[in-house]
Amino acid sequence: MFLILGAVCLALGACTRPQQPNADDATIAAVSYRDPGPATLTLYTMVNNRSGQGAHASLMINASERVIFDPAGSFKADIIPERNDVLFGITPAAEKAYRGSHARETHHVVVQTLEVTPEQAQIAYNLALRAGPVAGAYCANSTATILKQVPGLESINVTFYPVKLADQFGTLPGAVTKKYYENDSADLQEGLAQNNAILNAQAAAVTE
Repeated sequence: MFLILGAVCLALGACTRPQQPNADDATIAAVSYRDPGPATLTLYTMVNNRSGQGAHASLMINASERVIFDPAGSFKADIIPERNDVLFGITPAAEKAYRGSHARETHHVVVQTLEVTPEQAQIAYNLALRAGPVAGAYCANSTATILKQVPGLESINVTFYPVKLADQFGTLPGAVTKKYYENDSADLQEGLAQNNAILNAQAAAVTE
């Protein structure tokens, strides 16, 4: 089973990337952002358009600040610091870049959002900060493990399969499911480079 899971994640290149250097406290504090909306948990599932298999799972948490728990993920951008598989400074532009980098000719992104209490969101946030770094092919497993520890979400069963996790999350009362598609290059690295350039240009425009 583990060999199969590893092969699936390797095909996307999202669940098996080398660990990035950890950002320091000052860098993280400088980009801290919280979305003004309600406390939410947003599950991302990257799905192969041809096979329907899940290739990666991650969790955006809007708590005291908004972060993305991206276990063994491939996303990187110059202005988005990372520590132990948690991405910080998830502004609307950063979220769009994250989602857009994964959606491409070969994969789409299932985006499932659940409004929770501030207390639930903060518990998920604290768990995410302690969960990484995560080993390759454990993206869904580690994400499900966090969700299951949030009061009210104990019904989540821990799984290695991103689509199975998405199916469970989608049945939670109040969960809203959307699918995001793009038709650009199948090469994940091209998408990452393109969105990194967009984020850098936006940041430069603000400082001018």
